[in-house]
Amino acid sequence: MCSQHPRKSLQVAVMALQFYGDLNSQPCRSVYIFLKKNNIPFEYKEVRLFMGEQHSEQFQKLNPLKKVPVIKDGDFVLTESVSILKYLASKYQTPDHWYPGDLQQRALVNEYLDWQHSGLRPQASRVFLLKGMVPFISGSPGQAPGTKEAVDELTQSVKKFEQKFLQDKPYVAGADISLADLVAIVELMQPLGGRHDPLDGSAPLTAWRERVKKAIGKELFDEVHGPVLNIQQSLESISQKQPELLEAMKKMLLKGGK
Repeated sequence: MCSQHPRKSLQVAVMALQFYGDLNSQPCRSVYIFLKKNNIPFEYKEVRLFMGEQHSEQFQKLNPLKKVPVIKDGDFVLTESVSILKYLASKYQTPDHWYPGDLQQRALVNEYLDWQHSGLRPQASRVFLLKGMVPFISGSPGQAPGTKEAVDELTQSVKKFEQKFLQDKPYVAGADISLADLVAIVELMQPLGGRHDPLDGSAPLTAWRERVKKAIGKELFDEVHGPVLNIQQSLESISQKQPELLEAMKKMLLKGGK
């Protein structure tokens, strides 16, 4: 009779995808939503931008550019939100509507993603800073210099988004939500942190926002936008616990830094 030796069960440790981000950041919100909506397992590593954690030695080893979002997939590190979203869509074979296989639909998504870096993001970010952060940090509750011009520029960018990219379609690429809508919505929600709604007065755009919110899911949508919509409370907390950090933020913002 042959003696039998118990087999050792081999367990392969699967390292979860690591996502480094801060939900006050628009690009981070787009990645977070995409991960959650598509049930992609990940470990969330918060990098608190207002606390300056992106400048830590440990984080700089991960991303010398000192920016979020970042994902770490095993030994593979990827930065830049659009690159991350496309990578995740391909690796996890998410539903086709996110990044369509159809050549022309994919081209529409890419067209918007290429435009938004300079066509919408800077304008929305500036309004958020001037209306949502500068008055508190500077200690001057009145309108910050340049606010009117920034709002006017954002208004023009929003019109371009509607006329060129959304047109009369339900979503940018057609009948379904895509990465283009996801990246657009997080940018257009940012100014609300400064109590400015860039879609106010446009029935087609407010209807689009509601469609996107429904497609993402209200609970998830509200979760990710909670921090930026409550930015005043965060700044008050920093002023009480780390006044020196608030002073550093003041110097950075008033010099036009981001």
